[in-house]
Amino acid sequence: MPVIRTCVFALCAAAAAASWAADLRTPESFASTSDPAQRSRELFLEAGKVLQHPRCLNCHPNGDRPTQGMDLHPHLPLVVRGKDDKGAVGMRCTACHQAANVEPGGFPGNPLWHLAPGSMAWQGKTLAQICVQIKDKRRNGGKSLPAIQEHMASDGLVGWAWAPGGTREPAPGTQEQLGALIKAWIDTGAFCPAS
Repeated sequence: MPVIRTCVFALCAAAAAASWAADLRTPESFASTSDPAQRSRELFLEAGKVLQHPRCLNCHPNGDRPTQGMDLHPHLPLVVRGKDDKGAVGMRCTACHQAANVEPGGFPGNPLWHLAPGSMAWQGKTLAQICVQIKDKRRNGGKSLPAIQEHMASDGLVGWAWAPGGTREPAPGTQEQLGALIKAWIDTGAFCPAS
């Protein structure tokens, strides 16, 4: 019986992943925009569907307390960022968040669980402000644009947004699609939306 449950779950997950993939346009779908700067802005707006999704915003809070849920409510229990973005002494993120999701519907998990640095707070910001922030090495952890693309396309903690476990809604599309959009955005000049 466990094998059957696993197979059924895998089929359901594959079907769900296919529907999520439809939520993001591909870089090729912007080919009809002839102005590279405008195409770049449009690509970033599309990637913004992920960047401004609660799966990302919860870990990019504006302040020292993470949020949770689709409504971005304050994390319960009350936890704070700590000096290394991994919680305060005595209440580290890993006290509850283990190396993998606890199923069914328990604590989310990943071996690298932590908050994004405070300099990368996205909550309450427009997509244009997030774009400028992502490009600013003083606020993005010193990353070049290719390193930002690699982070979004390959980082395991970022990838958790598409496999959040339980009944949590995943981020739109796939991590591979986000990586392709960010690469195309960079390749077209990494222009930011106007507002």
